[in-house]
Amino acid sequence: MSDYDLYYWSVPFRGQFVRAVLSFAGKRWTEGGDEAIARLMGGPVRDMPVPFMGPPLLIDKKAHVAISQMPAVVLYLGETLGLLPDDAARRAMTMKIVCDANDVIDEITLDGGRLMWTEKRWDEFVPRLKKWMSFWEETGRRHGLTADSGFLLGGETPGIADVVSATLWSTMTERFETLKLLLEETAPMTAALTARIAALPPLAELAAKAREDYGDAYCGGQIEASLRKVLDA
Repeated sequence: MSDYDLYYWSVPFRGQFVRAVLSFAGKRWTEGGDEAIARLMGGPVRDMPVPFMGPPLLIDKKAHVAISQMPAVVLYLGETLGLLPDDAARRAMTMKIVCDANDVIDEITLDGGRLMWTEKRWDEFVPRLKKWMSFWEETGRRHGLTADSGFLLGGETPGIADVVSATLWSTMTERFETLKLLLEETAPMTAALTARIAALPPLAELAAKAREDYGDAYCGGQIEASLRKVLDA
């Protein structure tokens, strides 16, 4: 029996961060499905488990708590599952990294498809994406990360910052070879960390299931089609 109900579309994208944290913690959950999400989003706000504009939406069935917005869901899971660092600065940095990851996927989809990618837009965006990648590289460097060992915020074991970071970059680079090469060139320590964390059994199993369930899909829709067009050009 699952402890959580997760509502996210049938693609990895933003919901994969929540799935990854749950998997890392050894928790089971039930996926609500696209029809249920559409029904909740289209219904009256007073009938929503928590007011939300779009998924992910997580329901903790034992605690009778519903929460939306990816960073808020990750914060909730980190707090309730004891996955956040004890040190206040590292806790804040963990959430900063989660919010940065959220921003990156907003930008990689042009705010969820507000516009479509063109070659010109993509060429103009690449320096900014490389700057984003350098944030992870410099954060790791300041906390002792190397190409062979270490974690993003130091410590002896991986934490939410590592799980979220690996989910961000592995989900993206496994589907777009161009972005894999860009990450390896721009942020080699981050690429190595991503590979190490993504290879942990719970996360490797989750990635395999995502491939089985969603194929090569990343974010879906016209925005993914336009992204693939410019990256394949």
